[in-house]
Amino acid sequence: MGIIGTIPQGLIVSCQAKPGSPLRNPQVMAAMAQAAEVGGAIGIRANGAEDIAAIRVLVKLPVIGINKVVHDGYDVFITPTLESARQVAAAGADIIAMDATLRSRPDGLTIREAIQLYKKELGLPIMADISTLEEGLAAAEVGADIVATTLSGYTPYSPQQEAPDFTLIAELAARIQTPIIAEGRFASPADARRALDLGAHAVVVGTAITAVDWVTQRYVRALCAN
Repeated sequence: MGIIGTIPQGLIVSCQAKPGSPLRNPQVMAAMAQAAEVGGAIGIRANGAEDIAAIRVLVKLPVIGINKVVHDGYDVFITPTLESARQVAAAGADIIAMDATLRSRPDGLTIREAIQLYKKELGLPIMADISTLEEGLAAAEVGADIVATTLSGYTPYSPQQEAPDFTLIAELAARIQTPIIAEGRFASPADARRALDLGAHAVVVGTAITAVDWVTQRYVRALCAN
């Protein structure tokens, strides 16, 4: 089980900010992660070496590191190459999350080759971000330490819906022994609790907690509705 065996069930907070956001600053992300730790989070998910390094200084929680890098002609951008993974590992990430869909990768590797290479070269647990049951089963089979539902709804062939993919969580829990982390469109504590009840080990919540602009817009729309 590795590090996942030391992480209790609970909430992982994704501390990220979109380009152009006033929050897109390593020190802001570190403060946000620290606040999440104070609030009882069991882990942090963060993007990029700068943010991860800043978070590592202030936070003792396990950090799931990703590195969003866009390559022309490829849809895969979450830690898409070994070099992108090396950067976040060097910054202090405890777990490396990567796109583990069955789409073509800019490094030309199959998902089996990529997962096994990352594990061998970095010596860190790998979290496979997948979008379908088929991808989750494949990732578990080739050695992913954690399978996460992060990309369900974000590939054109996965269910397009506003709610979390509870069906995928339940199907994975019934088919694999690999720990499952539920992620994607969690907007309420009730949804997060349901994911654990269906078999997830932990739940990642980002936007609903850390995106001040998005949360503000929801309130503004409700207050301005006739």
